[in-house]
Amino acid sequence: MKAIIRNIHSPDIDLTSGQVEDSLNFSLLIQLIVGPADGPGEESFDVVVCTPAWIAHAVKEHGPLIGRHYLITDRYDIVRIANYLRQYIESLEADTWQGLAEKIGRIGKWEFEDYSG
Repeated sequence: MKAIIRNIHSPDIDLTSGQVEDSLNFSLLIQLIVGPADGPGEESFDVVVCTPAWIAHAVKEHGPLIGRHYLITDRYDIVRIANYLRQYIESLEADTWQGLAEKIGRIGKWEFEDYSG
């Protein structure tokens, strides 16, 4: 089974026309809507995209930072970022959606990551 990114969205900016204030020092949340490539359904995965300069500033201001679900890039280039995420996620494979979602969850926080129902 393989995955496909159905949508990429950010609550922080309009990804189609917006820009960050400083393309070399930024952090923004990107939400990936991902589903099985061979069928219906989709789930959300959240990843923080940021630069090393933003990390350095955050660590200086707040102390150590855990880097899970962060994608670190040298500059804001949404086409490059989206292409990277698409290529990486769509190259993953697993026998089940659960297995595939767990692999994608290493990149972005899966909406059901800590669900135990």
